[in-house]
Amino acid sequence: MKKNNKIVLVFPDGVGIRNYLYSDVFKGMEKELVLFHAFDAKTEQAVKDITAIQNALSIPKYTESLTEKFLRELICLARLKHNAKTVDNHTILTNWKSNHKGIFKKLFYKFIEIASYRFTSYERILKLEKGYQKAIRNTSFYKEVREILVTIAPEKLFCSHQRGVQCAPIFAAAQDLGIETITVIYSWDNLPKARMALQADKYLVWSDYMKQELKLYYPEIKEQQIFVTGTPQFECYHQPENIIPKEVFYERYGLDFDKKIICYSGDDVLTCPDDPQYLADLADELVKHKLEAEYQILLRRCPVDISGRFDAIISRYPDLIKQAPPLWNFEPNSSWTTIYPLPEDVSLLVSTVYYSDVVVNLGSTMAFDFGMFQKPCLYINYDQEVKVNPKWSINWIYKLQHFRSMKDKNAVLWIHDKNEFNEKITLNQNSNSIESWKKTILSNYKTSSESIKSVLEL
Repeated sequence: MKKNNKIVLVFPDGVGIRNYLYSDVFKGMEKELVLFHAFDAKTEQAVKDITAIQNALSIPKYTESLTEKFLRELICLARLKHNAKTVDNHTILTNWKSNHKGIFKKLFYKFIEIASYRFTSYERILKLEKGYQKAIRNTSFYKEVREILVTIAPEKLFCSHQRGVQCAPIFAAAQDLGIETITVIYSWDNLPKARMALQADKYLVWSDYMKQELKLYYPEIKEQQIFVTGTPQFECYHQPENIIPKEVFYERYGLDFDKKIICYSGDDVLTCPDDPQYLADLADELVKHKLEAEYQILLRRCPVDISGRFDAIISRYPDLIKQAPPLWNFEPNSSWTTIYPLPEDVSLLVSTVYYSDVVVNLGSTMAFDFGMFQKPCLYINYDQEVKVNPKWSINWIYKLQHFRSMKDKNAVLWIHDKNEFNEKITLNQNSNSIESWKKTILSNYKTSSESIKSVLEL
C-alpha cells in the first residue's frame, strides 16, 4: 500500500480532546491530519471549529461480539490477578466489577471468573491475547476499517486513549497494512488496571516511573517501543493567557476580593459518594472557628457529576460556598463520545488554581494542578460516621497502586479528622514538598507537546 503523508488521529471518545486537540501537539505539523472519531455531528463540528483539523471521518458503528468481549474481559481479570500478585497489592482487584445486573450478565461474568483460574501464568495470558487479536480480525468491523485505512493510506495512526475497545481492531487493521501505530497511556493510574485494549508499535508515557510500570505489567513490550514524553495536560498552567483577569473571575463567580479561596475539588459519585458530607465538614469547621470572614469555598465539581448532590450544603451556606461549574459539553443520558471540555474550561481551571490558596479533595491529580503554582493540597483521609454507601471506605483509596509513587507522604497535607480542617487550612505551607512527587509522575511536562510531536515525526 502506497502511504500518504498523513496521520490518522483516533479519538474513541471526547476525554482526550483537551489534552491533545487544545494543546500544541498537532499545531504546525507538516503532515496532513485526519480525525477518525466516535463523536456525534455536533461534537465533530465543534472540534473542527476549535482546531485547524477539517478532514474528519466517523468510526463505523462497532458492536463487540460475545467472543471478543469474553476474551477481553478474561484477559482483564487474568491480568488484574497477575498484577496484584506481582506488586503485592490486592486493591488492584477492585478494578474488577462484580455487581452486574441481569441474569445473563451475572452468568457471563461468573463464567469469566471461573475461567480465569486456568490462566494464572503470564504465558497463558499471552496466549489469550493472541486469541483476542485473532478474534478482532475476524469481524466485519475490522474489514470495514481496513478498507477505510486503505483509502486514506496514512503513514501513522495516533490514539488518544489506550482503553477504547473499538481501537483494538482499528490498530490491528493498521498494523496488518504496515501503518505505524502510536498510543498514549492516558492517565497516571491506568496501567495497573489491565484495560489496555489495543496493541501498538509505540507507547507514549508520562515519565520514567510510568515507563517502568509499562515494562512491569506488559513485559512483552520492548523498551525501544516506549517513549517518555510527559503529558500535555499541565502545559496550560505555563501559558499566561489562560488566567482570567481577577476582577472578571471574582465577579463571575460571586467571590469576595478580601477573602482567601479554598477550592473544594469534587470526585465522581462512585469514587467518593460522601463528597457532600466532606464539603459540609469543611464549611462547618470554618464557621465553628469563625473563619468565614477570612475564607470562602469555591466548589469545582467533577465534570461528569451533574447529580445535584451538593445542593443542600450549598443552600445551607450560600455566602460561604460558591461554585465554578466545569465548562464541559455534557448532556444527560449521553454517551462518553459526546462528553468533552470546552476550550473555556481550560482558562476556568487554570484561573481556579491560580486564585485559590489551597485545594481540598480525595486523592485526585488536582494536587499536581495546584503544585504548578506552589499551592498546597489537603487530602481527606477519614470515613464519615454515616455513609451514603456503607460498603465504601476511604481506607482503600490511598492503598491504590498509583499512590505508591508518593514516596514522601508530606507531599500533601492530610486531614485525618474533620477537626483538623482548621489547623491545616490556616497552616502557612507551600507545596515545595510535592515537587519530588510531581517530578516522579510528570517528568518534563512543560515540553510534552514538542516531545509527542517529535515521536510522531520520526
